[in-house]
Amino acid sequence: MKTQPRPIQDVNIKGTSPLIAPNELKREFPLTEVLTSHVVNSRAVIEDILKGCDRRLIAIVGPCSIHNPEMAVEYARQLKKVADEVSDRIVVVMRVYFEKPRTTVGWKGLINDPHLNDTFDIMTGLRRARQILLDINTVGLPTATEMLEPITPQYIADLITLASIGARTTESPTHRQMASGLSMPVGFKNSTEGSLEVAINAMKAARAEHCFLGIDHDGKTCVMNTRGNEFSHLILRGGRMGPNYSAEHLAEASRLLQEARLPPRFVVDCSHANSSKDYRRQPVVWNDVVAQRAAGNDEIVGLMLESNLREGQQSLGSDPSQLEYGVSITDGCISFEQTAELLRSAWKTLANTTQPCQAAV
Repeated sequence: MKTQPRPIQDVNIKGTSPLIAPNELKREFPLTEVLTSHVVNSRAVIEDILKGCDRRLIAIVGPCSIHNPEMAVEYARQLKKVADEVSDRIVVVMRVYFEKPRTTVGWKGLINDPHLNDTFDIMTGLRRARQILLDINTVGLPTATEMLEPITPQYIADLITLASIGARTTESPTHRQMASGLSMPVGFKNSTEGSLEVAINAMKAARAEHCFLGIDHDGKTCVMNTRGNEFSHLILRGGRMGPNYSAEHLAEASRLLQEARLPPRFVVDCSHANSSKDYRRQPVVWNDVVAQRAAGNDEIVGLMLESNLREGQQSLGSDPSQLEYGVSITDGCISFEQTAELLRSAWKTLANTTQPCQAAV
């Protein structure tokens, strides 16, 4: 009997599911003229801060990851009230992170698994993500997210004010090329080892022109030709050797950026290795860095906090209906009340430090 030849492609593929085209999703969840102006103006503010024209501090605060749309919008409404109070000294941007890189395996985020049950209904995930972003922008807050792969941005990037590339992907050529074509400022985190060189190289790469494979707004595979993104910047998040937010660490970061002929400005992530992976230590980092900024270090342009409605962290488990409302299912977060307290305290500390200045060359 003649044996069937072994397959030579899709050997490990169980199946494929077509996705809606980005343009179709945007027609379902359209961006209004008012929201378009909001995003354009918010991006311009962040760009002015990165150029040194606006001396306010960027505060990127919010959940480690979004897993519940209702929670996300409730958090946004509460955050907007505090953002308005501090807006003359601090520009508050809400973390709206939908995709989670995993060291091994685990929940990959709301876009990949919106039902929290390993069904990977990505079509629903994209729809929920876009609706959440529309809702938060409607509240009046700018949004920030991590860009984990080059397809998702075509579906949601028009609603994002500030993007980041994570520590695990900063070294990736794919992510550097993608960043070169994104329409908003992009921050690169230092590597998980703590290396700044990796992120600085990524910044230089993202500022250059590139050609790479991607999809267009109709969902067709195409060659993307980019101009380069001049608003790439460094995010310090600590590493395996420990935190990197001290005055000495920031001085070294400034020196390396200047040697690379890049603007010596950076954002400090108060979580991850800078807090020794203990969410309760984030206020220690926040207060230290805010004090450095108030003492005259204008190279500090922003801080990041992982914060949720309620403090702590919970495991996803097998029954999502049993999850405690307002508590993170990924990294631990401080409470909203503590977040509001830190923002108001920083506003007081930063008195007389936010007058406009000449943009650096």
